[in-house]
Amino acid sequence: MRRLLLALALAAAPAFAVQPDEVLDDPALEARARELSQNLRCPVCRNESIDESHAEIARDIRLLLRERLVAGDSDAEAVQYLVDRYGEYVLLKPNAEGANLILWLAAPALLLAGGGMAALYLMRRRARPEAPDALSDDEKARLADLMRE
Repeated sequence: MRRLLLALALAAAPAFAVQPDEVLDDPALEARARELSQNLRCPVCRNESIDESHAEIARDIRLLLRERLVAGDSDAEAVQYLVDRYGEYVLLKPNAEGANLILWLAAPALLLAGGGMAALYLMRRRARPEAPDALSDDEKARLADLMRE
């Protein structure tokens, strides 16, 4: 009965790349594997989880993840194993710590700096006195004569 429910749940779910031979017999472990694999990036496909990817390496990572869960690893241990093996790029949502913290903070910092520079420019522009007339009285008279002709 459980297998039938699992099969129906998998059939009703969106079309994932997980093959039937990858599915674990234990529904609880399979649910954990599916949840974790939706947050892991395929190294070949851009911004596609290993759960959605049809690439061979995504299949290898899905199988490796399931092996770790069957071996008794916790979710964090299984993900850490994959990060150790494939690098932090495998995480769809990288941790905001270490070198990644610079990347997380760079865009807002640059936006604030640009806004501050624009505000400073506008404040200085308003405070600037108007330029004095560059023409003398004689030059203004000459210009008026030329305009009349």
